[in-house]
Amino acid sequence: MAASGLYTPDSIERVKEAVDMAELVGSRTDLRRVGARHTGLCPFHDERTPSFSVNAENRLYHCFGCGASGDAIRFVEATEGLDFRESVELLADRYGVELRREREDPAAEERRRRRDRLMQLVERTAAYYERYLWQSPDAEGARTYLGERGLGEQVLRDFRVGLSPSHWDRVVIGAQRDGFTQEQIEAAGLGQRGRQGGFFDRFRGRIMFPLADARGRVLGFGARAVEEGQQPKYLNTSENELYHKGRQLFGIDRARGPAARAGRVVVVEGYTDVLALHQAGIAESVAIMGTALTQEQLVELSRAASVVFLALDADRSGREAMLRAARTAGERGMELRVVSMPEGVDPAELVTSGGASGFTGLLDSAQSVPEFQVGRVLAEADLATAHGRDRALAAVRPIVAATPERSATRDELVRRVADRLDVPAGYVTAGAPARSAVDLQASRVLGPHTSTVPVRATSGASPLDTAARVERTFLATCLAQGERGTEYLRRLDSGHLPSERMLAVREHLLAHGSASLEHLPSGDPTLSALVTDIVMLAEAEPSSEGALRLGFLQLELRRIERQLRGQHEADDVSRQTRLYREREEIRRQMGEAMAETA
Repeated sequence: MAASGLYTPDSIERVKEAVDMAELVGSRTDLRRVGARHTGLCPFHDERTPSFSVNAENRLYHCFGCGASGDAIRFVEATEGLDFRESVELLADRYGVELRREREDPAAEERRRRRDRLMQLVERTAAYYERYLWQSPDAEGARTYLGERGLGEQVLRDFRVGLSPSHWDRVVIGAQRDGFTQEQIEAAGLGQRGRQGGFFDRFRGRIMFPLADARGRVLGFGARAVEEGQQPKYLNTSENELYHKGRQLFGIDRARGPAARAGRVVVVEGYTDVLALHQAGIAESVAIMGTALTQEQLVELSRAASVVFLALDADRSGREAMLRAARTAGERGMELRVVSMPEGVDPAELVTSGGASGFTGLLDSAQSVPEFQVGRVLAEADLATAHGRDRALAAVRPIVAATPERSATRDELVRRVADRLDVPAGYVTAGAPARSAVDLQASRVLGPHTSTVPVRATSGASPLDTAARVERTFLATCLAQGERGTEYLRRLDSGHLPSERMLAVREHLLAHGSASLEHLPSGDPTLSALVTDIVMLAEAEPSSEGALRLGFLQLELRRIERQLRGQHEADDVSRQTRLYREREEIRRQMGEAMAETA
């Protein structure tokens, strides 16, 4: 609950109450109304038979396949890659709820108000540039240029591409007319002072690409020259209170949803590359705008997907940047894969000339970072001389050493290097330097990633193991069986439910019964999700007294088997014998229960 100190609990509750859950979830997956519920295919894992359920009245969702569940805020966090505060703000904007803040430091409040004011100015200017591109006769040349690049009007409008007038002061005059000061215009990166005095627009006669954050709020601009010889060719907003180049990912606001569904995010270098890929249907694409991949950008990428495809220039500095990125990615549990781009061809040219398949084929053949690095060393080495092969061997040894031992990737690298250099395999690993702590961290991401199939995003939810499923199902059956189920709940102890979480769920169900959803524990999101899961399962799945009895016997059997494992270690023969007899009796009773419910 990272935002509890920022917005009042009452504000957050009003946001939840304002949400139309069916409409919110329906924007991500098709839903069909079934009684009081809506069902559809789960947006968090691949499935053919719908197992995803939305309770519009209680504003909750749950998947009976992968276990993903939660409220509207959790849904936005999972599908949009936002944190708690950002999700609350997005929903408040969408459903028109005014958020009230808890008491904050006056200086912090002043900084927030100033930031909001600057963002209003930048947003106003982005809208002006967009109108100018589509409505001004002076923009004909820019529209022609964009069309010749194969970019259609729809994708240009989706990304709010615009044009800055060639006049010196259109933005400055308009902003001042609307009440913004010269200091604010300069602070937002839209105006600048001349050496001889005067105050004029920073961007003039350029195609404008709005640079938005993950929520779609414009923070600055990337600008490309239109006229031949206009310098510089590219001009960005200068670093300021809003815009920080090292944190920016062009297109992240539009790529978050597709990346969550695809389980991957594709990183390219330029604005038009992103537009061309989105237009071709590869909407999980973002651009780093020619900079080296920074840690801040990796953090943002990790929130979008766990697998990152890098389709960047592969010069020496770029390769070193990728290795640094791999180390950071490993610490965040991410997987990096490198796309081998044809020399002198960018993604926009590939999809324009060959369609989406021209680029997706490269994604399918993407390599792990160590495979790519070794391939480059071998390609650039002088293999005709012993000296050249020795230099190549010295270059690849640290890369091989950074991959986990006894892994398919390491074995393949050793085999490839030994074959190309015509040396024994032992030469490739012999004499390799000891791995540093950083190398060991990097090895987590440079491991045996032999598959190029993207990993499906699951919103942090994984299929429950067998024991957890049995416990969950029994608790749901108890809830569905009313008083009879409550009797069984009281009979449960830590022997039946060794997980403290499940014991806490039992206590919650005993305390609140059928009203459990109305009293979800506010300080423990994981416990709330478990309670929600079990309540919705109780409502959706048929149950009976026979199922209740059988479920309890299953837990009894597991309790006895756990005790038996402990007694084997203690070597207490008499207790083992008693436990064996109890186990056989439970198995007999289970047989009777199954016969009765058959």
